[in-house]
Amino acid sequence: MFSGIIEEAAEVVGLVKDKENLHITMKCSFTKELKIDQSVAHNGVCLTVVSKTDDTYTVTAISETLQRSNLGLLEQGSKVNLERSMLMNGRLDGHIVQGHVDQTAICTEVKEAEGSWYFTFEYLFDKEMAKRGYMTVDKGSVTVNGVSLTVCNPTDDSFQVAIIPYTYEHTNFHQIEEGTAVNLEFDIIGKYVSRMMSF
Repeated sequence: MFSGIIEEAAEVVGLVKDKENLHITMKCSFTKELKIDQSVAHNGVCLTVVSKTDDTYTVTAISETLQRSNLGLLEQGSKVNLERSMLMNGRLDGHIVQGHVDQTAICTEVKEAEGSWYFTFEYLFDKEMAKRGYMTVDKGSVTVNGVSLTVCNPTDDSFQVAIIPYTYEHTNFHQIEEGTAVNLEFDIIGKYVSRMMSF
């Protein structure tokens, strides 16, 4: 379980393809605090630490994960948003994030707004999936590359988010441009409500 509050935008230092799997090696400031078998969200995807050195650790993404997320597009040097699993003894600063990416979206516009930025994302709309909560609603929550954000100006297949300078600088949002693929996780509460209303 995560909150969507990114700890660090860290660098990919190694990528190894192994049949249908991709082993991703990261270098970050809290590597020494990690343990084998610990969960870390990578651009919003919950992955398990499988090995580590003094300053790097490695996780494995399987075929299903690579098909649903943007992790298969990573290159050496790419910045990845990282968040360790949530502690249950503190405030929930973002929203409840599972680390289970639903699908990707494409950035269609980045607009500066005198100190902040508006990013517009477009995703594949499926009416049946929308009935099950796979959609965005105005002022609702959405996770983009692991970042907990508030939706504005949603349509059936797109939405905007407003990004403050701190988020822009401390996540990989500063690398997102028109055409960039990002990971989406729709709000789990919306999914449960939609499911209950279907009965």
